[in-house]
Amino acid sequence: MNTNSNSYTIIYASVMVVIVAFLLAFISSSLKPMQQKNVELDKMKQILTALNVDTKGQNVEELYSQHVKSDEILNVDGQVIESNGGFGINMASEMSKPAAERKLPLYICEVNGQTKYVIPLSGAGLWGPIWGYVGLDENKDTVYGVYFSHASETPGLGAEITSPAFQSQFHGKQVMNDGQVALAVEKFGTVTNPTYQVDGISGGTITSVGVSTMIKDCLSQYDNFLNNK
Repeated sequence: MNTNSNSYTIIYASVMVVIVAFLLAFISSSLKPMQQKNVELDKMKQILTALNVDTKGQNVEELYSQHVKSDEILNVDGQVIESNGGFGINMASEMSKPAAERKLPLYICEVNGQTKYVIPLSGAGLWGPIWGYVGLDENKDTVYGVYFSHASETPGLGAEITSPAFQSQFHGKQVMNDGQVALAVEKFGTVTNPTYQVDGISGGTITSVGVSTMIKDCLSQYDNFLNNK
């Protein structure tokens, strides 16, 4: 075959494209289990953070097994419809469904011999998705810890929802007032009821509102569970 011909060039290029595509598909397939494992480990870390458990330098899977006793799925009536299946539930997907069809994950945990509950959150910030977890004491009404994260909020502003300074404000806050979710983030410097409210981020008002809305929208799905003392 004439290696200088157009047909040779086309055939050669086509073969190389097929080979490269095959190699990329093979590598992607090979790495998928590892990527999925990393996603699961990161989720475990987030849940443990909402329980104020330090994961640095620790075996995350062992810590998770030690503190998270079960991950149940509730319906909007607060009834358990499945045990040990909540970990695989995506809260963002569930919030997009009609209320009656939602499957609500609930993590039942133990810290220092005391029962804690962790509820996942999903919402929208200024530039993209935000998410997190709220850890509650056994009374289902006192915040034990929180974890928040984001996809693309502004560094130094909305992205500060990930900072310990912002998240630590939630510790000890009350969640429910007269049967309704009252836990909220207020505009920076405008907190009027510190029992339920925390300061938003200075310069990150829209993201702060997003966190507050996310808390109310998601925790309200658990009203029946939270009010059943």
